[in-house]
Amino acid sequence: MRLTTRGRYAVTALLDLALQTSQQDTAVSLSDIAKRQSISISYLEQLFSKLRKRGLVTSIRGAAGGYHLAKPLHEIDVMSIISAVDESVNAMQCEGRGDCQGGTMCLTHDLWCALSNHIEQYLKNKH
Repeated sequence: MRLTTRGRYAVTALLDLALQTSQQDTAVSLSDIAKRQSISISYLEQLFSKLRKRGLVTSIRGAAGGYHLAKPLHEIDVMSIISAVDESVNAMQCEGRGDCQGGTMCLTHDLWCALSNHIEQYLKNKH
C-alpha cells in the first residue's frame, strides 16, 4: 500500500479547513490553506473539486468566498477523504482480483487482503 500525496494532501487540507472554520465562521480560501500547508493552489483546486463532489465540503463564490465543511467533522472519517480523491489503501498487488502471480492467487494474497481490510476499517473509525 502506498498512499500518494493526493491522499495525504486531501486529509491535511481538510483538517486545516476544519481547524480554521472552528476558529472563525467565515469561508476559508484555498490560497490560505495553500500558504499554511505548502500545497499548490492548483493541486488544492483539483482535490477540493473531488471533495465537493463527494459532499465533504461546500464552496462559496465571490470576494468572501472559500470553503466550509459540508457536515460536522465528527461525521467525516479519514477513509471518506481518501476515497473521495480516488485513493486506495489496498495493499494487494492484484487489487483484490486474485491474479497476483501470473493469473493465479499468490501465497500471501489472504495476508494482504486482511491487511487492506484492517487499514480501511481503522481509517473509517478516525474522524
